Amino acid sequence: MKKQALASLIAISLSPAVFAQDDEVKPFTMEGELGFISTSGNTETTSITAGIVAHQELENWSNDYALEGLYKRETTEDSSGEEVERTSAQSFFGSAQGNYKLENPDNRLFAFASYEDNRFSNFNYQATVAAGWNQKVLENKRHTLEYSIGPGYSFIETQEDENLDSMIVRASSAYSWKISDTAKFTQTVSTEVGSDNTKSRAETALTATISGNLSMRLSFKLDHNTNVDEDVEKLDTETAVSLVYNFF
Repeated sequence: MKKQALASLIAISLSPAVFAQDDEVKPFTMEGELGFISTSGNTETTSITAGIVAHQELENWSNDYALEGLYKRETTEDSSGEEVERTSAQSFFGSAQGNYKLENPDNRLFAFASYEDNRFSNFNYQATVAAGWNQKVLENKRHTLEYSIGPGYSFIETQEDENLDSMIVRASSAYSWKISDTAKFTQTVSTEVGSDNTKSRAETALTATISGNLSMRLSFKLDHNTNVDEDVEKLDTETAVSLVYNFF
């Protein structure tokens, strides 16, 4: 099933199309994503991924918002042969960034805030606030590229209720390539360097239009923390094939 979905996505992405010539910038865009996987047999699992991404373009501000969540539940047999249900993944992440445009609108000052709650990570929660310089270094009909860098503060509480709050330096970049009218490639990377922990996130995604406002999306996410317990993995990964609906 996954191989068929991937093959369909690649086929749609590589199909010939005329590139759009519309220069109109929408003041607000929002898309929702939903992925669902259910398996049965020796192990019964249910996995759900969901997210909302929005962008707001105003005269003096360029703002980005993101919400995403993951939930996974498994039913397995224990050593006595009895079926046991357990939640094996549960996480929530939200972020917002406002970019204030200067005289040159490609140069901006940014303010950023995020919050993450991952039940099966080393932390009860991780929150970040940061501010600094943002610049759009590339923008044409096919490609956009921007970066942000600045100081901030990280609020972290471990599973042992230990606080690892510290000053950080946050850097991020976002790249988008419009392959055709029906396909888009995106890459985002961010890192928050602190004295007690360095948190890094990355997402690579390929989105292809199926019909109208409905698209299929193949994504690969990385989430890395340097300061974790010995029995906790530093790197979490997530590969998903999901449906995306463009609301605006």
